[in-house]
Amino acid sequence: MSDGFSAFKAMAVGVGFLLAVTSVAPSVTNGRFDPLSLAKGKGKGKSTLPGDSSGSTGDTTTTDGGMTGSTGGTTGTTSNSFYTEETMVPSNFDIYSELISVPLPASAAPDVVGAFRFVCSAGQVLNDDPIVYPGQPGKSHAHQFYGNTSANAYSTYSSLRSNGQSTCMSPLNRSAYWMPAMLDGKGNVVRPDHVTIYYKRRPASDPKCSLTSGDPKAEGNCVPLPNGLRFVFGYDMVTGSPPTGQTYFNCAGPTSVAGHYPDLPTALANCPAGQGNRVGAVIKAPDCWDGKNLDSANHRSHVAYSDYGTWGYRRCPSTHPYVIPGFTLQAWWGVAAEDDTKLWSLSSDSMRPDLPAGSTFHADWFGAWDNVIMGMWMDNCINKLLNCSAGDLGNGKMMKQFAGFSWTANPRLVPVPQ
Repeated sequence: MSDGFSAFKAMAVGVGFLLAVTSVAPSVTNGRFDPLSLAKGKGKGKSTLPGDSSGSTGDTTTTDGGMTGSTGGTTGTTSNSFYTEETMVPSNFDIYSELISVPLPASAAPDVVGAFRFVCSAGQVLNDDPIVYPGQPGKSHAHQFYGNTSANAYSTYSSLRSNGQSTCMSPLNRSAYWMPAMLDGKGNVVRPDHVTIYYKRRPASDPKCSLTSGDPKAEGNCVPLPNGLRFVFGYDMVTGSPPTGQTYFNCAGPTSVAGHYPDLPTALANCPAGQGNRVGAVIKAPDCWDGKNLDSANHRSHVAYSDYGTWGYRRCPSTHPYVIPGFTLQAWWGVAAEDDTKLWSLSSDSMRPDLPAGSTFHADWFGAWDNVIMGMWMDNCINKLLNCSAGDLGNGKMMKQFAGFSWTANPRLVPVPQ
């Protein structure tokens, strides 16, 4: 069964991080600090991150199972001297009030990557795109947002970190995710019932996570997601070039025929209406980064995808040597008896009427995780090769699901924004 429909587990690893934080991070205030600044000034002039005797440029553990603490060293507006990122903006609430205690999760072995999963509900629908059209409300086609409820055309890393609730379980994740809205052809946006997102990457201790480990088949240098990273992926609306990453449509339900379908009509033909089925859109985000730019002119070229190429093993391009946790987003829409699915399309499809509906599928991401919480799932779920689901942080703690969450969209239809 796919990650989108797997039974979410509520389990995790080690609970001693509060005491550990006190001992290694005297600058903690109300449980908030930048785990990337714990090692400020260490390791300057080296090509490796401090604390990694193998020469890995991966994450550095600075506590006994709670936080991920990579490099520090402030340069200008960045908080990391080893690669570019924006200075951390701490959460403006008690982050521990958003956590609950759970059992420990299972190992992800024999898989070679650790996994961190969570579920989202549909958020606001706006004609905004803070990456492509920053500060220009109403300029874009209609977008369905997930995550930060304050995201709009004016959003920045700082504003996302400082404002909004989240439809992705908890404001601990104030990141913004968005994609073209699904239109029913009758003047409405069809809101998805739910969205599943999962981040995966090899543990930092894996020799394939370092170009200096001696492993000739290393994928690149593994690092956490840098503060302020943002990108667009999938179909390129500007050039019309083939979609980046893996994108496809699927169907799930009692009378569905699952598959990797190239467009909406093909998927919906295998997803009978009014029979409890859902049509899904699946897209994989980039997992390689150039280490220099948090954005780029086309909002794509600063990130890339690992692949097997002609050399026979997965690796990042030499131009993008940093391996970041890549995520897969799956959005699922209920197909009701009254729907005329022949009319369904994505809002961006109107720009390419020559292509089948759904061909312009793409997505945007603007990272704004709480650094302490991201440190937890990086240090445990990813770096300890755990199988974390439902916001399980891998350390005996789990993010709370926001009140009012439902597996079914309500309302399901909303007017297309003008």
